[in-house]
Amino acid sequence: MGSTGEENPAAPPPPPKLPIPGKRNILITSALPYVNNVPHLGNIIGSVLSADVFARFCRLRGYNAIYICGTDEYGTATETKAMEDNCSPKEICDKYHVIHKDVYKWFDISFDNFGRTSTPQQTEACQAIFKKLLDNNWLIENTMQQPYCDTCKRFLADRLVEGTCPFEGCNYESARGDQCENCGKLLNATDLKDPKCKVCRNAPQIRDTNHLFLDLPALRNKLEEYINNMSVAGSWSQNAIQATHAWLKEGLKVRCITRDLKWGVPVPLERFKEKVFYVWFDAPIGYVSITSCYTNEWEQWWKNPENVELYQFMGKDNVPFHTVMFPSTLLGTGENWTLMKTISVTEYLNYESGKFSKSKGIGVFGNDAKDTNIPVEVWRYYLLTNRPEVSDTLFTWADLQAKSNNELLNNLGNFINRVLSFIAKPPGQGYGSIVPDANGAESHQLTKTLAEKVGKYVEQYLEAMEKVKLKQGLKTAMSISSEGNAYLQESQFWKLYKEDQPSCSIVMRTSVGLVHLLACLLEPFMPSFSVEVNKQLNLQPEKHISLCDEKGDVDRARRPWEIIPAGHKIGSPNPLFKELKDDEVEFFRSKFAGSQADRIIRAEAEAAKTAEQLKKTKISVDGGGKKQKSAKSTAGAKSKTTAEPEISIARLDIRVGKITKVQKHPDADALYVEEIDVGEVQPRTVVSGLVKHIPLEEMQERMVCVLCNLKPVAMRGIKSHAMVLCASTSDNTKVELVEPPKSAKIGERVAFPGFEGEPDDVLNPKKKVWETVQVDLHTNTELVACYKDIPFTTSAGICTVSSIQSGSIR
Repeated sequence: MGSTGEENPAAPPPPPKLPIPGKRNILITSALPYVNNVPHLGNIIGSVLSADVFARFCRLRGYNAIYICGTDEYGTATETKAMEDNCSPKEICDKYHVIHKDVYKWFDISFDNFGRTSTPQQTEACQAIFKKLLDNNWLIENTMQQPYCDTCKRFLADRLVEGTCPFEGCNYESARGDQCENCGKLLNATDLKDPKCKVCRNAPQIRDTNHLFLDLPALRNKLEEYINNMSVAGSWSQNAIQATHAWLKEGLKVRCITRDLKWGVPVPLERFKEKVFYVWFDAPIGYVSITSCYTNEWEQWWKNPENVELYQFMGKDNVPFHTVMFPSTLLGTGENWTLMKTISVTEYLNYESGKFSKSKGIGVFGNDAKDTNIPVEVWRYYLLTNRPEVSDTLFTWADLQAKSNNELLNNLGNFINRVLSFIAKPPGQGYGSIVPDANGAESHQLTKTLAEKVGKYVEQYLEAMEKVKLKQGLKTAMSISSEGNAYLQESQFWKLYKEDQPSCSIVMRTSVGLVHLLACLLEPFMPSFSVEVNKQLNLQPEKHISLCDEKGDVDRARRPWEIIPAGHKIGSPNPLFKELKDDEVEFFRSKFAGSQADRIIRAEAEAAKTAEQLKKTKISVDGGGKKQKSAKSTAGAKSKTTAEPEISIARLDIRVGKITKVQKHPDADALYVEEIDVGEVQPRTVVSGLVKHIPLEEMQERMVCVLCNLKPVAMRGIKSHAMVLCASTSDNTKVELVEPPKSAKIGERVAFPGFEGEPDDVLNPKKKVWETVQVDLHTNTELVACYKDIPFTTSAGICTVSSIQSGSIR
């Protein structure tokens, strides 16, 4: 596996990889993150994490792939940040390069080289490409107007000018020369009213200055031929195609490639010696220079289009620089460059009710994720299931919790732990940690059906991943886990162990094979998870994580009972995930609300408040050594106790649900385990004691009323996350489901006219809210479910039972 290169400083770095004749050679890059701030989760999923998943998949398949990235360090934003922090641009770059590297290391990003653009290699690469463009007459010199500060004796780049926004109705007084942060409109520095130099605050003058421009209109034919061919051959994402054609449709314009700055690659012409290259020209060349820092033979990757495929990952705002600007630059040199084959573009990941913003400090940042103590594999999984591939997506703490608890803990973790824990049980109860044989697996119908499904899923997974449809690949892999859980339930292995040992052995060896297959398929997404699973399987990941056709890995996936050999001794099984609790989620939601500046203000206010309370609190030590607060302080605390809300049906979160799957509990004959759709991302797992009252076939696909805000509780080893409401006779001999109308909307909250209000997030068992309300839940003589005399009401009508009159509902 690749690395950030610092896991073991004492070990010599592996030799750089070079293209291998006859193999598939893949060069992977992700958009270079700008170095003036800490990356937020939107930045991470937008390019770096997505590229890492594809790089890991390529290695899993046995392709010869390298992943190149680094910090983009030149430009106005760095100079501006340095001024704000009263230090040099280099000091800013050194500081944030380390921060970026640490964040990506924690996120398990497997770069082959993570470099930076403020290097001699970058200067050499930029100037060499520039000279080729100059020699080939693709550059034009033009005059443009730009603010000039007489005090600082320099032309001012757009971000070094501030003034009043010129747009009517805005008039924001701190608009930047490139964009107004208040109204969001793009600006030119010369458009600002009352402009001021950001350094000295004096008013600049408008002067003429000469700059160099890339003649994009003259390069149009070469560029369009490349785009038309490669967008098809490389299956460009639709958003990349749309953004590129929008630029072409508008008409290509000459683009300035120089800037009046100090911090950047100097232009190697005497009359332009005070200028540097513009960041859009300079930054993409960083891919080349960072590769040259990785290997002196970098041209084998970058000037070898016959043998190397270039895949590039980025957010949608970077598309034109990679589909128009950078290819035009390389085409203009006349050299045989490796041009981008495939581009994978993400839309925006938004945060709760707004947008992630580095400049405003809004959202969860890379170092924040680490500080939550939520494991990295959970963060990676959530971001990748939420990857904004075709439209913007939304990060919410509630969704993170739901996916972590329902998909990782209850689906994936539950399947693996059940399999390994059973095998690890001592003989007489299990297999003493030894994988049993599976004689006759090919003719075992349940196993044969499972194998056919798994084989199709693996094919779908490979197809999705090859096309860089990462979200689909992850969803497909997780489907195998769901099939594994269903296989265990349907086989009733705990009974087979007592009644049919050969069949139980087939089920267990097949299931442990699925465990290892899942570790392979999910390694690109959750590498630390795969390492832990292989540890519990007692396998070495570097030898066993593989999906190579040459090794027969894919073919073997169609016969999962052959994946782990009989007689293999597994390691010690342990839970792979833990529940993310409501109070933790609420804490994080509150902690990361607002901007980073807001958080600092809140923290300072809280600290001041605590300090003031400490001043008012008299502390003495009695003879027993106990600290005592003053009576005044104690009384004050009591007076601040908030009143408990009135107990009524409004505090219950009762929703319309649909049972999508039901089976008997593996360890309790009287219980069903249901999967119920209540309008959330994933169905809820619910355990109900209805086996003696309602046949299994009558539970399937039923519409039900579900109480969703009870505290989750484990019932014979399976956690129940809600309760199905039923009516019963006084002697409990007859029980029926409370049913909403069939046309009711799944997930809608059941209403009780006259009792409006938001429900509790989770009912506190100590407050006895459910117990108090439940005594007034009943059916009337017309079979209508009621609270007191108010019907259970949905948008499609009232909820009823089949035949129980005047029954109790619980």
